[in-house]
Amino acid sequence: MKQEGCRKDVERAFGVLQSRFAIVAGPARFWHKQVLHDIMTTCIIMHNMIIEDERDVDTSIEDHMEAPTPEVEMMLDENTRFQEFLARHREIRDKEAHIALRNALIDHLWDEYTNSDN
Repeated sequence: MKQEGCRKDVERAFGVLQSRFAIVAGPARFWHKQVLHDIMTTCIIMHNMIIEDERDVDTSIEDHMEAPTPEVEMMLDENTRFQEFLARHREIRDKEAHIALRNALIDHLWDEYTNSDN
């Protein structure tokens, strides 16, 4: 009975993460185990930061679970799917795109910080 309760807790927590972070809801078969570990750890940390930031806001966990998980369309052609995976992987590893995203994030965080003083 205790194991069933623990499993339900884990499933509920995972559902909250899936509703908040699309990367958790998507397929994970092409990711390495360590990358999946890093993604989950990052999402848990970000979720906890969001909860801490919204501590004064009156919302429940059920509010976060209402967002539907997007449908994932499976492709039948394995080669095409793998080629798309490789293309996405190259995009992720693109240094110029990384620098542009990093700078955009820095600008956004700075704007949020300076606007929060008002």
